[in-house]
Amino acid sequence: MKTLVVIPTYNEVESLPGALDRVRQHAPAAHVLVVDDSSPDGTGALADERASRDDHVHVLHRRQKNGLGPAYLAGFDWGLGAGYELLVEMDADGSHRAEDLVLLIQRAEMADAPDLVIGSRWVAGGATQGWSARRVALSRAGNLYVNVVLGTRVRDATAGFRVFRASILRRMDLGKVEALGYGFQVNMTKLVDEIGGRIVEMPITFLEREAGQSKLSGGIFTEELSLVTRWGVAKRSGQLLDAAKVAGSRLRAARDKRRRAAAGYQQQRPTSSSRQKRS
Repeated sequence: MKTLVVIPTYNEVESLPGALDRVRQHAPAAHVLVVDDSSPDGTGALADERASRDDHVHVLHRRQKNGLGPAYLAGFDWGLGAGYELLVEMDADGSHRAEDLVLLIQRAEMADAPDLVIGSRWVAGGATQGWSARRVALSRAGNLYVNVVLGTRVRDATAGFRVFRASILRRMDLGKVEALGYGFQVNMTKLVDEIGGRIVEMPITFLEREAGQSKLSGGIFTEELSLVTRWGVAKRSGQLLDAAKVAGSRLRAARDKRRRAAAGYQQQRPTSSSRQKRS
């Protein structure tokens, strides 16, 4: 299937060359789209130079840096317009292994045609390397919270290494995406789940960043926690409203049934004149 690997970048001039080399080595048939948010360190220029000598590498320059979510959505829009069938999210920093990329693509191409394949750290066979115990605990706790609050059954809803079928992206209302940062991954998982998309998880090994500086901050986690909580409250409120509607409908049906039964009884009950005639 025609595959596009979308790699958002901002100041990744140190890590991008290695990421591109590994993707081209392990998944030579796939195309790569670098979505650069006007990196001041020259990442965009480096990507342009690479694209000039490799027809499988493309570059999309964005004028503003407004988050991971909008960068991926811009990449998806570009890829859908170009007719790609599978669209992959992948980091530029080396944390997502190209060896695992091949397995995720193969899983997406299988006959059961999953709509979303997630490279998961927290299913059997999944792992992390170079993570502190605190980081592991935070990630596991975050995913547990997402599952409890949103009622999903995805072990790694926050994972950023994933493959979407173009068909599910076209079915989704991407205008409903609210998260700008890493909450984007949970947001997309939620939207796929809400329209009945089939989600599968594949074990991956998530590595620590190879070069450059991490973009993770406390604000990213605050955004994700706030959004997940709000989505959960809205979902539970909707479920309570639906339950109230169902209960009200059943009460009305029972009341109408009693009224019909009472009316039928009155019609069948003999009148005083009919009793006199029989006597």
